Amino acid sequence: MLLTTVARRLQRSHPQVILPLFCSVSSPSLSSPLTSNSVISFSSFEAFHRALSIAYQHPFRFFTFKSFSTQNLRDPFELVQERVHTRESLKPGLLDSLKRAAYFTAEAEAVASVDASGIKADQNLVYSVIWELRHEWRPAFLAFKWGEKWGCFDEKSYELMIWVLGNHKKFNIAWVLIRDLHRSSMNTRQAMLIMIDRYAAANDPGNAIHTLYIMEKFRMTPDEDAFYSLMNALCKYGNIEEAEEFMLVNKKLFPLETEAFNIILHGWCNICVDVLEGKRIWREMSKYCITPNAASYTHMISCFSKVGNLFDSLRLYDEMKKRGWVPCIKVYNSLIYVLTRENCLKEALKVLDKIKENGLQPDSTSYNSMIRPLCEGKKLAEARSILAAMIEENLRPTMETYHALLEGTGLEETLQVLNQMRIAGIDPTEDTFRLILVKFFKLEQPENALKIWLEMMQYEVTPNLTHYIVLVEGLAGCGLLTEAWEYYAEMRSNGFSDNPKLLKILKEPIQDQTSCKKQQGRQVKRDQYVSQKLGSKVRRKGRKGMQKGKEKL
Repeated sequence: MLLTTVARRLQRSHPQVILPLFCSVSSPSLSSPLTSNSVISFSSFEAFHRALSIAYQHPFRFFTFKSFSTQNLRDPFELVQERVHTRESLKPGLLDSLKRAAYFTAEAEAVASVDASGIKADQNLVYSVIWELRHEWRPAFLAFKWGEKWGCFDEKSYELMIWVLGNHKKFNIAWVLIRDLHRSSMNTRQAMLIMIDRYAAANDPGNAIHTLYIMEKFRMTPDEDAFYSLMNALCKYGNIEEAEEFMLVNKKLFPLETEAFNIILHGWCNICVDVLEGKRIWREMSKYCITPNAASYTHMISCFSKVGNLFDSLRLYDEMKKRGWVPCIKVYNSLIYVLTRENCLKEALKVLDKIKENGLQPDSTSYNSMIRPLCEGKKLAEARSILAAMIEENLRPTMETYHALLEGTGLEETLQVLNQMRIAGIDPTEDTFRLILVKFFKLEQPENALKIWLEMMQYEVTPNLTHYIVLVEGLAGCGLLTEAWEYYAEMRSNGFSDNPKLLKILKEPIQDQTSCKKQQGRQVKRDQYVSQKLGSKVRRKGRKGMQKGKEKL
């Protein structure tokens, strides 16, 4: 019962995450999840409670049936696009009616209020409304209950609602819906995979693993696909060490294979971009006599490329071909990026020709792989030349293209790029303006940052908490305390809570109006120091026999 061992080990190290999922959850009625003072015991799961107490006496059973590849990994939740109406095509007043009724104390009263609008429910309408309200779980849940009253629901509606609840960490209510799915003799497999993914996204690896275990309680035998889906979810959200431990602990149930190692390799190489850990996994594969395949080489070449290691990128590319693996477009794009980054633009352009010779077609990522490092190196003329070539090849610039161009532009050029985005039908997003604000404060240009703040309103982008934090920190760092306080007050008036970090910055005395440069200089030094010390965003727990940086791949 190796899976049980993992769960118990996680319970010892993270006691807060391994909680009985069926001991007490909210009532499935609307009044319980939508009000904080109304909680009823979930007696409907008593049979599962009893089963859970017996479960640890039996080994965990898997059924393997097919090969699984990281090349085919998809999110467990896939939106059914053809069922989603645009906001404009939704019934007038329906969203407002749902938002008002969502805080009623009783389900019947809330649903009756929505019915009073005279709008008739249907499956596609309910699905569309839940999607439109995905950022507000209470109105979305009311829409689901409204559709349920009129029989306008199916498995996909349940899965969408469970995904929304998982996004808001309302897992108890999500389990209620899974129970209802099970009682209705509908398939709960996809819903369980969504729960695994949302637990992992919430940094709760213990319950993600536990969810896989209790699939048996819903008359499902976790198979190889579910096993690898769990590993992928853990890696995707940074819990790579837990995924690796889970894989190794269960190696008797699931013999170690290249596909499993590729998921771990993908996590270290593409999610965290940690070369040392990527090399370690490569050596572990050799230790367990696992032969790397094309995907394995693709991950490693990508990792070396991202950190600017041209030598090892080319070395693995040659080794890959010698072993009979055909490089895919991702490999060539990685080579294009690292060659351009290391001032070998002519060679990068030759790789484009190589792609065509091998029967492949360069994509937007191929050109972005040149544009991005050129913009980072302040070579804007060359970047624009590549952009022109990209358009000549009938490839549309993407959001990544424009974000790369924004990295190295001044105010006037920034406004031009924003206008080009609008003309191309790619509207600037919240991330677009966050990137620009950070850039101008880094360049010690608070006046340009304030101009961009006003421009953001012109593009109908509403500032979020991150924007306010960047703006207030930047203004305070440049000695503009009066303006910083004004925008902090605006932040509070827009419903955001007090931010202790910002208050501390605002209350610190600033010696003079030229302190911006001094403070930013100190910040750069601190960032460099932290970068040298930490090296990676993801913590390492220390492994026996690991000699980082000393062993060769």
